[in-house]
Formats: sequence, structure tokens, C-alpha cells
Amino acid sequence: MKDGGEPSVLVVEDEAALSTLLRYNLEREGYRVQEAHDGEEALLVADEMKPDLVVLDWMLPQLSGIEVCRRLRSRGHMRNVPIVMLTARGEETDRIRGLDIGADDYIVKPFSMTEFLARLRAVMRRVRPSLVEDVLSAGEISIDRSTHRVRRANRDIHLGPTEYRLLDQLMQHPGRVFSREQLLDSVWGSDVYVEARTVDVHVGRLRKALNLTGEKDPIRTVRSAGYSFDETFAIP
Repeated sequence: MKDGGEPSVLVVEDEAALSTLLRYNLEREGYRVQEAHDGEEALLVADEMKPDLVVLDWMLPQLSGIEVCRRLRSRGHMRNVPIVMLTARGEETDRIRGLDIGADDYIVKPFSMTEFLARLRAVMRRVRPSLVEDVLSAGEISIDRSTHRVRRANRDIHLGPTEYRLLDQLMQHPGRVFSREQLLDSVWGSDVYVEARTVDVHVGRLRKALNLTGEKDPIRTVRSAGYSFDETFAIP
């Protein structure tokens, strides 16, 4: 990982729809993503980008995922990089073979995206804990992603799931103005139809939960544009 940058992930998957879905969800989580669609390309891209994590399909054109994993582990700069294998093969002997060859985890298709992302975070925490930021802080507000606990000035803030995701999204990018459409896409998901006005309702709930009388509101409304997390909030 470059200093100050997000963790980088190489996604090796020949099924275009799944590769696109993985990329979309990983980028929402703050990863930088590059893709490869066969085994030979995976080795080339891994040498070029030196990823912090590899998501590797078992069944690939050119070279199998098992062979790609074996070759990656033989390269010095990839020896300690987490490799998570995706496969439709659920037999115990196959899982053992994948782990023996050097994979750090093994996820059987079909899988839920929530489980996939949680398993990736777990692998990153175990293998390269410095790359996983579990606590996000700005001024007196903090989000502990491992426990979903939000605090402000030593008091617990109780948020619903949507308000939690909304705060997390805004705090990841202080100062950046998100349109209602962008927030709908990143917080609710592109496959869910929700009216843009819904964003205003949830921002209102978030503000009510975060702010006691007299406290500075960290959520900034930008007229005709959307919302942002005030970048000056962390400055005393």
C-alpha cells in the first residue's frame, strides 16, 4: 500500500458480471481495485501493482486459480500478501488443497456480499492489521467498525443501520460534497429504488442523533448540491 493510500485489491475473476459486482462493492469499502480475467493476466498485473490483497477465482482460463496461487507464493513480494479464493467447489478436500497451496481463506459460491466483505476484513486484520482501519475519527466523533459503535464526546450515539452507513460514508471523505443520488447509490445500493427525498429524511435523523443543543453540526448542507462532512469539524 502506498503511504496514505487505500489498500489495493487484485480481483481475478473471469465472469464479467461477478467481477464488476466485486469491484463495485470493494470500492465502496475504500479499496483500490484492479481486475484480471485469466491466470496469465493475473500474474502480470500482480507484478505491476503489488496488491495488498488478492481475490482469486479457482476456475480460470489459461492457468487455474490453484496454479496462480502457487506461483504468486513463490514470488518474494507476494509471499505475505493475503489471498482469498472464490470457488463453486465446496468439497472439504478442495478447501484443504486451496489452503495448503497458500490461500488464506476460501469462500464458496454463491455467497452474500456482506459475508464476503467481512471475511476480507478478517483476513486483512489477521495477516496485515496495519491496513485495516477499524476506527474512523473526526474531532469528537468516532466510528468503531468492528462493533458498529458510534461515540461523540464520550457518549454513545444510537443510530439505525441506514444512518450508520450514511455517517460512515460522509466521514470517509471529509469536505467532499455528495449529491443525493450519489448517497443513494453508495448507502442504499444501485439495485434499490429509493426516492432522493429519502436522503433528506435520514440526514435529519442522523443530525438529531448526533447533535445536542449548542453542539456544532458536522453535517453540512450544500444548497442545490447535497451534503458533506464538514472538513473543519476535526479542527479545535
